[in-house]
Amino acid sequence: MADKRFMYIYHGGSDMRQPETEEARNAEMARWQSWMDGIRDHIADEGAPAGKSHTVSRDGVAHDGGPNPVFGYTLVNATDIDEAIAMAKDCPMVLDGGSIEVCEAMQM
Repeated sequence: MADKRFMYIYHGGSDMRQPETEEARNAEMARWQSWMDGIRDHIADEGAPAGKSHTVSRDGVAHDGGPNPVFGYTLVNATDIDEAIAMAKDCPMVLDGGSIEVCEAMQM
């Protein structure tokens, strides 16, 4: 079966903070790089971190990203949703208390 493309949308609550020191930032980047290296053959697009998010709804705009702000995205190739989910489970975002929304990127 041909691989399908899946989106990883990274989410973190308001308690997710950026590392404060350069040493801590470097350590965090190394954790992410190690995880990405482990799934490198499946990555279609490493994506990008997100800037400050603003959630727009019919009730107005939450300028703090709302209760579950987006932190970034990655596109991966996998045979099915189960394989895509399995690869996401060891991501630093998940291990640190955030979450990854995993969904198939549908062809139009």
